[in-house]
Amino acid sequence: MAGTRIDPGDCDDGYDSALFDASAWPMSDDESGPADADEVDEGPLTAPLSHVRFCVIDLETTGTGLEARITEIGAVKVCGGEVLGTFQTLINPGESIPQFITSLTGISDLTVADAPRLRQVFASLVEFCRGCVMVAHNARFDMGFIHRAAIGLGYSWPSNTVVDTVSLARRVIPRSEVSNYRLGTLAQYFSTTISPSHRALDDAMATVDLLHGLFERIGNRGVRTLEDLLQYSATITKARRAKKTWADGLPHGPGVYWFVRDDQSGRKVLYVGTSKHIRRRVATYFTASESRRRMEEMVSLATGVEALRCHTALEAAVVELRLIVAHQPPYNRRSKQPRHVWVKLTREPLPRFSVVRQVLDDQASYFGPFPGAGAADEAVLAMLEAFPLRRCKDRLALRHGREPCALAQMEVCGAPCTLQGLPQYEQLVDQARQCLAGDARPVSQACHRAMRALSSQCRFEEAGEILQRLRWVEYGLRRQARLTSLAACPQIVAARQVDQCWEIHVIRHAQLAGAGVARPGDDPHRISEAIAATAKTVEPPVGGIPASSIEEAGLIASWLEQPGVRLIQIDGTWGWPINTLSDPITTR
Repeated sequence: MAGTRIDPGDCDDGYDSALFDASAWPMSDDESGPADADEVDEGPLTAPLSHVRFCVIDLETTGTGLEARITEIGAVKVCGGEVLGTFQTLINPGESIPQFITSLTGISDLTVADAPRLRQVFASLVEFCRGCVMVAHNARFDMGFIHRAAIGLGYSWPSNTVVDTVSLARRVIPRSEVSNYRLGTLAQYFSTTISPSHRALDDAMATVDLLHGLFERIGNRGVRTLEDLLQYSATITKARRAKKTWADGLPHGPGVYWFVRDDQSGRKVLYVGTSKHIRRRVATYFTASESRRRMEEMVSLATGVEALRCHTALEAAVVELRLIVAHQPPYNRRSKQPRHVWVKLTREPLPRFSVVRQVLDDQASYFGPFPGAGAADEAVLAMLEAFPLRRCKDRLALRHGREPCALAQMEVCGAPCTLQGLPQYEQLVDQARQCLAGDARPVSQACHRAMRALSSQCRFEEAGEILQRLRWVEYGLRRQARLTSLAACPQIVAARQVDQCWEIHVIRHAQLAGAGVARPGDDPHRISEAIAATAKTVEPPVGGIPASSIEEAGLIASWLEQPGVRLIQIDGTWGWPINTLSDPITTR
């Protein structure tokens, strides 16, 4: 498949060349991934090799460093020894190709002058490789470029399984038979039909023959399936492979599993995970498909694995979260306790904004939570644009006034400490309290006025800072509305159809109190009534915060907001405020 020829012009590729540090790939999920719910489907691991679709890929680039760009892509799709299709295109890298690269590959600036940019052809490459196991000679290099191009261009790469013919050749062919493991040397050794030429498609075709030659050599060594191939080509200790039997007694279906270590000091939970298929997922920890360095270390320390079957994926995610909070497993990224903070409008004679780490039942007004004190401080600064309450932290009484401070002299504080203008200050506090209840229009108006004034003076950086503070106010108010509204509901019974079943959840004060499944032929209403009758009793929360953790309430809210969720019963009002942060001056 040839890429469409276009005028490259001066358009940007849409990716940062710094992403192309091939030496940094592959990166472990513990360093780059966002979640611990590690359901990983590596494809048909038990499929015979003759039924597996392989996509052999090769790249030509402008070099190997951080600034290197792709100049040519060649890929061949094969299955059962038959070529199913090819993909080939030159790429205009948007920069000059070094002379030594031109002398090696024959690709010059003139060669790629009319070639498309990477962004024009990458979607086609993604579709060509979809459903295939990737193969490359020195896969760390080629797949490193591809992986980072996918990130930079906003694509989800369709394959996580990679076979490196260099690693496989090192296992199969002794060094006494070849001088090195370069593609040219191995192509000559196996007498490939096409000789490598430092052009992408030729090298990919040569790698196809090399792959088939290696398959012939390992067929009599018990390598029959993709899983066998991954295990054979990787270095897995016998001790790790022997622990695969741990998965045999685990349940099928969705749930939570945790690796433990028993020693003289007692039992310690090392890692907690969740999966749609517990037994199958745990089994992958003892094969080459689990390549994360921290997981390999964790498995070597573990003395066993246990599991709990759950009714639904949401229940599994909540149980996983609770176990992580309870045991603080060292190999989970989410083990650190989040440090949530709130902005509080204090209850005292002269109220002020304060950043606190706990919501009390003290009749004060709160909004948040925020991910840290820095974000909350930024939100307070935006609130002060609209409501210039006092900034001092002193406890002030209404009996004796005092001299105005420097902030009052700078006219950034109304100086209520002087006991002058107290009715106006009380009115300002009431307006701030109304804002924290969900009407952020005064803050929006004040911040936009300040931004326009700064922009008219060409003070754009300061205007940008105010915009960021306004966004933190929006973040806090939206998160507060989302969670406190849910926490105020004594009971919500909701269902969502997954496959042919209905997943039913009972939620009380933003805590998951019960879960179950209505299968085909069951009456969902009767099942929901039975789940509600046996669900956990949850006491009303203090101060309007969720009865569960903030993270659990967020999981539940996200599930409720999915398309297709149906409310069977709701006790209370679950809703969001209308008056948020649209600019009334510019909005039509």
